Amino acid sequence: MTRILTPDMVIQELQRLISESAKAPNAIYDAECKLADCEFEYDRVYNLSLLNSEGAVAVREAIAKLDAAEARLAADLAKAELNRIRNKTKQLTDAGMLTATMAKQVELTYKHGN
Repeated sequence: MTRILTPDMVIQELQRLISESAKAPNAIYDAECKLADCEFEYDRVYNLSLLNSEGAVAVREAIAKLDAAEARLAADLAKAELNRIRNKTKQLTDAGMLTATMAKQVELTYKHGN
């Protein structure tokens, strides 16, 4: 965030934050859908591998984990992306509150200075 010195700068910063925050619900939804798809794919690959493997249960589970490792990585990365988007959304909310506080301070400065 840049240094805010004038009322116009406060308004610009608030508009920027509002614009960014408006994107958050769709970004979170898209990330949640991607995570669900990745987890579904992991479960599908794991279970198919488990069913198609031969041997003791422990061996079949180990083979299934190996076969599904790439899908598990994709699901883990999708979860990390979702968490990053949620953190960014919280940062935008916090920045909005801080900017609103700055707006009040700038207003008081201009009110008492003029």
